[in-house]
Amino acid sequence: MKLQFFPDSGRPRLPADLQRLIAAMAGDNPSRGEERIAAELLVKLGLRVSPRTTRRSMGRRLGGEGQGATGHRWATFVRNHAQVLVVCDFCVPVTATFCVLYVFVALEMGSQGLLHINVTSHPTAGRTLQQFRGVLAAPHA
Repeated sequence: MKLQFFPDSGRPRLPADLQRLIAAMAGDNPSRGEERIAAELLVKLGLRVSPRTTRRSMGRRLGGEGQGATGHRWATFVRNHAQVLVVCDFCVPVTATFCVLYVFVALEMGSQGLLHINVTSHPTAGRTLQQFRGVLAAPHA
């Protein structure tokens, strides 16, 4: 028994002009994703194209796929909103008596200033939430 290949089976391919339109829309605005392009095609032109099909027609973006494609947008977001972003993290130092401490640190991205610092030996979710609220409720310069 021999298997046969049926080239006409399955979903038909998108027309070439629609593929070029999707690639142009993606190239004109790099922050526009496949979901938004598919929605715009449906609302503005009445063309129903799935986001997955749209992604295949978008072509390679600047910097390739994966980290390169999203890295530029993330860097732009951070640069545009640095004045209002607050970065929080725990540092874990060990004392001379081998006690583990947890240092909660909050920094303001724009001024790179220290907003809040607190040390505890037993961090809990409630205490961490209280620290977040304290940082965000306090007036910043």
